[in-house]
Amino acid sequence: MLAYRHAFHAGAAADVLKHVVLLDVLARMATKDKGFLYVDTHAGAGRYALDQRMAQRLAEYAGGIGALWPRTDAPPPVQRYVDAVRACNPGGALRVYPGSPLLAASRLREQDGMVLFELHPADYRALRAEFGADAQLRPEDGFNGLKALLPPPTRRGVVLIDPSYELDSDYARVLGCLRDALTRFATGVYLVWYPQLQSLESVQLPRRLKALAPAGWLHAQLTTAAPRADGYGLLGSGMFVINPPYGLHDALRESLPWLADALGERGAARWVLDAHQP
Repeated sequence: MLAYRHAFHAGAAADVLKHVVLLDVLARMATKDKGFLYVDTHAGAGRYALDQRMAQRLAEYAGGIGALWPRTDAPPPVQRYVDAVRACNPGGALRVYPGSPLLAASRLREQDGMVLFELHPADYRALRAEFGADAQLRPEDGFNGLKALLPPPTRRGVVLIDPSYELDSDYARVLGCLRDALTRFATGVYLVWYPQLQSLESVQLPRRLKALAPAGWLHAQLTTAAPRADGYGLLGSGMFVINPPYGLHDALRESLPWLADALGERGAARWVLDAHQP
């Protein structure tokens, strides 16, 4: 949706969960020498200045990466993430938040590849300025464009599917995109971020994703806010991983309780971690 700009929400608690999972998955993929392809279907701008108007309007980063910035007791998967954000902030002050493309690029090796989809013209220009020729950038709908990339030549790949969900149709498009992707590349690692809302579409999405992944899945959810009486508002977020790499479950079992305590509102914080391996 072209009205959506992630800069308003950059560095929020939802980004923390997404990026802790993403960096852990990429680290585990890199334990094998064979290269892999990283695809981001909704890449955004790449990096976000936290002192600019859009980030300052809601200042959601203060309850996300900002709350973790002074901590010294984070478990290793969370510390890896904080260290990656620190690398983009020389001098020690939190001024910039790296989005998924920049964080992923910091972990990819020479033998790995990256394809970034972004429809919003301003965010696409920002990606082009950030990466130049160092990544394949496509001003296309990632839901539609993904199919042409699968399977990758090395038969190893990580796909992050992270739409805005501003349109209810995004939920159905996530499912359709994954159904097609798994037909083309059943062994790929697929990461789906979703907002935890009180809407029926949000509540039902994890169950529907589980039905698509008989070969194995992992579901992590981090709740940071209490439900509102009007039924609106973000409660937290979730990450659903199809074909999760070995060790991810243990890393999140260590990280989620700590993150719930660090980021959740008193009385509202909770976490969920479940998985299935056939």
